[in-house]
Amino acid sequence: MVFPVAKSRLVQKYVRPFTVATAFIALGGGITACQSLFSARTVNPNPVMLTGAGATFPAPLYQRWIAEFRGTPAFENVTIAYDSVGSGKGIKRYLAQDVDFGATDAPLKPDERKAFPPERGDIIQVPMTGGLVVFSYNLGDLPGAENLKLSRAVYCGIVTGEITNWNDLKLAADNPGIVLPDLPILFVHRSDSSGTTFIFTSHIEAACPNWKVGSGKNVEWPTGLGADGNKGVSAEIKQSNGAIGYIEYSYAKANQLAMATLENKSGQFVIPSAENGSAVFDGVQIPDDFSLNIPDPEASNAYPIVGLTWLLIYGKYDDPAKAKTLTEFVRWSLTKGKDYAVEIGYLPLSKDLKDRVISSLESRQK
Repeated sequence: MVFPVAKSRLVQKYVRPFTVATAFIALGGGITACQSLFSARTVNPNPVMLTGAGATFPAPLYQRWIAEFRGTPAFENVTIAYDSVGSGKGIKRYLAQDVDFGATDAPLKPDERKAFPPERGDIIQVPMTGGLVVFSYNLGDLPGAENLKLSRAVYCGIVTGEITNWNDLKLAADNPGIVLPDLPILFVHRSDSSGTTFIFTSHIEAACPNWKVGSGKNVEWPTGLGADGNKGVSAEIKQSNGAIGYIEYSYAKANQLAMATLENKSGQFVIPSAENGSAVFDGVQIPDDFSLNIPDPEASNAYPIVGLTWLLIYGKYDDPAKAKTLTEFVRWSLTKGKDYAVEIGYLPLSKDLKDRVISSLESRQK
């Protein structure tokens, strides 16, 4: 399957503030446990059950989309269950045909593509949204600590284990006027196979000269404490004074965790925001298979750690109703669900890319 290459912007800019308070009303509030199932209904004359598994990075948005989808009168008789277990497990379940779709924040690697079951037709890998990976931290009620700046030298030093205390002179130089405590730094990272880790370590590999362990969904961390899923890392940061770690933006917002302002490649300090996240994709060329990774963006106003998240769909289904239902859900999510992405803190796809995604799904049904 060949798609036209787009040269226009990948995501739209939204400059209004993110709000999360309403994002979970339909589900009783908060982000559910990583193993939870999210259910919804969609249009079809006969009952259809869709199951999916994968990335925790987009789970709050998928949760919201499915909750809103449930309340749409036109969509009935179909249940969608999404198991938020991490990108690595999601890919394994997809390749093993244990689910109807997978979800990942890291594009499929060549060896994963080779393992794809040929009876399933083409690999359909379509982006659903973009998002920011932030450094969240916990310094209690320390005055001024809610707006810390981290230069590249500092956050590289934290993840390599070279900077180990919050009163380090380099950290203090980034934050004049804030009396940082004599407190050990606890770096919290993912312990599971994670697309968020892929996005994060792709940036660290590009930005940090002393980083020696490469990038991927799993790496051998030189320092720190592991936790399972974005939810697990968030919880560890929230309960541990002196902790700092990487999580997807919406988890930081939902847990009311502080987020650092980071120095980007051009030497500018930028806050995590939709506008600065969108700047990463200005003028980029989208590959035919939608695989796109920009580990260290050039734009002066670009937030430095941003990535896409994809659904993995089969080219062939034994039940045509499943293919139709997936296409309808993707269409609804990328069009009517766009505002929910903005509200929670994700980056909606541009109209051009949205149209390409929908077209690629429709063409395989013909």
